[in-house]
This record gives sequence, structure tokens and C-alpha cells, in this order.
Amino acid sequence: MSIIVENITKEYGSQKALDNVTFKINAGEVIGLLGPNGAGKSTLMKIITCFIPPTSGNVSVYGNNIYEHSIEVRKHVGYLPENNPLYLELYVREYLEFVAGIYKVANKKNRIDEMIGMTGLGAEQKKKIGALSKGYRQRVGLAQALIHNPDVLILDEPTSGLDPNQLIEIRNLIKKVGEEKTVMLSTHIMQEVEAVCDRVIIIDKGKIVADDTTSELASMASRSGRIRVEFNKKVSVDLLKSIKGVKDAIRISDRIFDLIAEKGDMREQIFNFAVKNHLAVLSMQQTGTGMEAIFQDLTRKKSES
Repeated sequence: MSIIVENITKEYGSQKALDNVTFKINAGEVIGLLGPNGAGKSTLMKIITCFIPPTSGNVSVYGNNIYEHSIEVRKHVGYLPENNPLYLELYVREYLEFVAGIYKVANKKNRIDEMIGMTGLGAEQKKKIGALSKGYRQRVGLAQALIHNPDVLILDEPTSGLDPNQLIEIRNLIKKVGEEKTVMLSTHIMQEVEAVCDRVIIIDKGKIVADDTTSELASMASRSGRIRVEFNKKVSVDLLKSIKGVKDAIRISDRIFDLIAEKGDMREQIFNFAVKNHLAVLSMQQTGTGMEAIFQDLTRKKSES
């Protein structure tokens, strides 16, 4: 077992950032950690990487406890934080030499050459980090996370702020690394999860609300019918929930709603509802048939009627 997280709770005063979180990750899995802003994703990653301690609970990485063997845990883990901390005044190669020295990497020059080649930094290696674009800075961050050849790679929003070309390049690099290592990455890009991850853990308000394979969660989304309807007038959520076959109604605006079906086609019931309540249906379309839909269903705040 690569990572074992047991009953992790993290409190900041009266606020619980994490609430009794438990899961296991097998060696070689690529895990997507999803959740709204403030859900506890970064806090969880910082605990696993020994940057901060939990209030209670335990984590072990390849059999090493975060309390008693934190140095060993760090040897097994490569970490790219959300705010990629780099020494901007250093040159790329100079910085990687510094990091390799901290980890006491054997054959340092060969390993740095390998990392520069893997992350596509060849043309930039003689530049100062401060002169690089955000995409290349992310590559430097990935290179430093990988330089000591860790068994586990933990990436917090690794593609945040990248342009479409940079995003694809970093995503492909993560997929390549995931062929050999255990990877946990947090992201808000659902296409990234479906393209890269074997399994998804969704966290909301400090608690795990879903933990399953990517394919199974996507299948769950496709099985739950969702229709976006626009009416000509304002209508309440409670009234929409009274429609036969509607499991839930999510307010997009005063006149636009996503209606989630218990099962089957509910278009006829929606039209009958509109006629009965003197409403006109301006548009109706099926929506949310992927990871984004299941994410919204599990983490959205309850709409007020």
C-alpha cells in the first residue's frame, strides 16, 4: 500500500478543515483529489507531505509514519505546492543542483540532465527562473519534485493558470510520470481528471463525499438525467421539486434551473408543469453528462427557494 490515511482531522480554532478523513492509495494509482475552494484539499496534501501536522489521525507512506519517520516520508514523496515556491534569482540548472544537493542525489549531473530532458527545459536551462513563463516555472517545479526519484508525486493545482498548449504539455508529462509512480493531484479541471486519473476522491467541507474509479463516477453522472430549463418567469425551487420524477432542482438564475431526474425522460412532465402554472418553456437541453455533473451534485450548496 502506497499511502494510508486514517481518521485525519485538522482544526484551526473552531473550524474543521478536515473531518475524519480515511482512504488508501495503492502503488501506481493516479488519484484526482477534487473539491470546491476551501474544501480541505491543500490541507490534506500538506499533512501527507509532512508540511503541517494533523490535529488527530495518522498517515503512513510506504510504511513510514508521519510522526515518527517524517524524514523517510519526505524521501518517498515529491511535492509541488499550489503556489510553486522557486528561487527566482537562480538559473534553472543552478536551482536543480541546489535541490539535488539537499536530497543528496547520486550522479547529480546525470539526474539533472534527465529531469531537464523529461520536463522539456532544455532551451530554458541557462535562464533565470524569474525570466520564465508560468508554464516553464511549473516545469521547474515538477523537475524539483521528481529529482530525487520519489515513489509518490503530490501535485496541488499543477496546471492552474496555464494556457491551453501548456496545459496539454504538463498533463502529458503527468500521465507519463503516472506510468511509474503513485500520483495524487488536485485540480478544478474536470477534463484533466477524466484524461489522467484512474480514481477520484471528492472532498467537500472537510469530508469525503465520493471515492471511486473515474469511469464509475462518469457512469453515475450519465445515469442521472439532468435537463437545463429556462422559463419565461421567475419560479421557485420548491415548486419545481413538486414535478413528478424530479429528484432535485438547482437554481442557475431566477428563470433557469438544472432539473435532475429520478430516472427516465421527464420532458413531458416539465411541459405539463409549465402549462399548469402559466409558464412558457423558452429552452430545454440535456446537460451535465460527465465528471462535472457528479461533482456539482455532490458538492453544491443547497439552493434557496
